[in-house]
Amino acid sequence: MSKVSNKTKIATALVGALALASSNLVIADPLSVVQKADSKIHAEAATSQKKVDKYFDQAQDMMFEYGSVADERESLKSYNDYVAGLVADQEATMKSIQGDINGVDTLRQGVVPLMFKMVDALEQFVALDLPFNLETRVERVNNLKALLNSAEVTLAEKFRLILDAYSIEREYGSFVAVKTGQLKLDGKDVLVDFFNLGRVALYAQSLDQKSAWMFNDETKAWDLLDESYLRELTKGIRIARKQGAPDLFSLPIPAAEAAQ
Repeated sequence: MSKVSNKTKIATALVGALALASSNLVIADPLSVVQKADSKIHAEAATSQKKVDKYFDQAQDMMFEYGSVADERESLKSYNDYVAGLVADQEATMKSIQGDINGVDTLRQGVVPLMFKMVDALEQFVALDLPFNLETRVERVNNLKALLNSAEVTLAEKFRLILDAYSIEREYGSFVAVKTGQLKLDGKDVLVDFFNLGRVALYAQSLDQKSAWMFNDETKAWDLLDESYLRELTKGIRIARKQGAPDLFSLPIPAAEAAQ
């Protein structure tokens, strides 16, 4: 074989190898494109999924926030209704209080004359009543009269003290008491035990228990008691002082005599 033909064969082989290589390159290009496209699709899909997940989470957060706001709105509405009720009640109370305040002057105008009348009536009552604890009772009335003209004492306190005085006088009607003092008889002071049977009767007995008197409410004088009552009066005085056991005793009563 000649050298030319050998060169020709080598050239032909090279051409064939190049042709084959060129053929493989052509086949490989579409596959690479497909793979790249697939990777791109997956990447875009992943990106889209991330966006979807993000939007879903945002939607969930918004739904939760909406529910919270709705609950808070209902809670605030209930609270506002409650506060509105309180405000309405307070306004009604304020109107009532204002009405009372407006009526204070009218009440004062009626109470003040009443208090003066009550003190005057109490003074007259003490003067006409049996003369027991007379100094204390008269002093109490005088203090009330001075109190009415005092600007340092409130109207309510004045009225309370007047009611207290009436309460004390009422209690005098049901008490039995003994008090040692002086009784003026025929211009002389005699030391006696005053025996008080409520407002029924008032007696006096000398400390030697030899003489006794009963106050006459009609004549405003002391009538001498019969000696037969001395022992009974002594018994009553001892019982009042809790020096003797409770027992019955007999004494004259002015009301019973008046009834006869």
